[in-house]
Amino acid sequence: MRRTREEVDATLQIAKLNAAELLPAVHCLGFGPGAGAAAGDFCLLELEPSLCQQLEAGHSLVIRGDKDEQAVLCSKDKTYDLKIADTSNMLLFIPGCKTPDQLKTEETHCNIIHTEYTTEDLLDQIQASEEEIMAQLQVLNACEIEGYWRILDFDYEMKLLNHITQLVDSESWSFGKVPLNTCLQELGPLEPEEMIEHCLKCYGKRYVEEGEVYFELSADKICRATAQMLLQNAVKFNLAEFEEVWQQSVPEGMITTLDQLKGLALVDRQSRPEIIFLLKVDDLPEDNQERFNSLFSLREKWTEEDIAPYIQDLCGEKQTIGTLLTKYSRSSIQNGVKVYNSRRPIS
Repeated sequence: MRRTREEVDATLQIAKLNAAELLPAVHCLGFGPGAGAAAGDFCLLELEPSLCQQLEAGHSLVIRGDKDEQAVLCSKDKTYDLKIADTSNMLLFIPGCKTPDQLKTEETHCNIIHTEYTTEDLLDQIQASEEEIMAQLQVLNACEIEGYWRILDFDYEMKLLNHITQLVDSESWSFGKVPLNTCLQELGPLEPEEMIEHCLKCYGKRYVEEGEVYFELSADKICRATAQMLLQNAVKFNLAEFEEVWQQSVPEGMITTLDQLKGLALVDRQSRPEIIFLLKVDDLPEDNQERFNSLFSLREKWTEEDIAPYIQDLCGEKQTIGTLLTKYSRSSIQNGVKVYNSRRPIS
C-alpha cells in the first residue's frame, strides 16, 4: 500500500509514535508483474499447521458469508472466523528483508534511481497508438539519447536556445534561415552537437535548400519559452511590467503577444494592478471533473476565452469546448459578459 507523507505522519500521531525514534530505512513491498493481478487483489493469510497440511495435500479452503455478514473460512470439516490484523510477519518470508536490529548496525544508503524508457517500453506500457505517443513526445520536447527518451531540464533547454539566438544575432542571420552545420561548428565546443540540433528541432522547422539543412525558428515558441523563464521565478507579476520586460528579453525583431501564452499563463484583469502568473495546462489533473474542480478553485468565474486553453485537450472526437462547459459548469451574464462557474460547491 502506498501512502503519502501526510498519511504517514497522521498514522504516527494516532499510534503515539515519535518520528525521530524510528529507523531511517524502510522496506517497500509490492507484488511483481508475474503476480497476475494488482496488489490490492491479494491478502496474506495466516493458518494453523493442520490447515496448511490440508492445502499441501491438495485440499481446498473456502471463504463464505453474505455481504453483510462476517466472513468465515471453511475446510472440509471445520469452520473458522476470519480476522484482519496489521502485522509485520511478512518479514519472515520476504527474501533479503532485515530485522530492525540488523538495520541499526548498518550504514543507511540512499539511492536515486533514474527511470529510462525506450520507444518499445513506451509502446508496451502507454495506452495510445505509436503515432499519438510520438506526437506527444514532440510536444514535450523529449529527445532520444542512445535509444532512451529523456526530457531536458527547462533551464538547460533555455541555455541551449540562448546560445543559438546569440549566434543568429552575431552572424546577422534571418531567423527563417539558420544553417545547421554552421551552428554545430560554432556551438559544438560549448554543448553536445546532438543537443544543439535537438533545440533547433524544438524551436524551429527543418528544411533543405540546395543540399544544405536549415531551420526556420518559430518566434511564437521562442517568445513563449522566454515568458515561462520569466514567470517561473515569480508567484505573480505586474502585467504591465511583465509585458515590458518580456519584450526586452526576446531576440530583436520578435514581437510578444499574450496570445502566445495560452495554456501557459493566466491574466487576472480583476486585480488592481492587473497581474499575470504561470498556470501550465500540463500541471492540471487529467480527469475531466478534477480538471474543472481545480480551475474553479483558482477562479470562481471564467470567460470562455480564458478557460478554453485549459480544457481544449479534454475534448474528444465528438466533443467541443461548449459541450464540456455545458456539462461541468453553469453560465451567467456578468457586466454584459458570459461567464462560467462550477455546478457543484468547491471546497
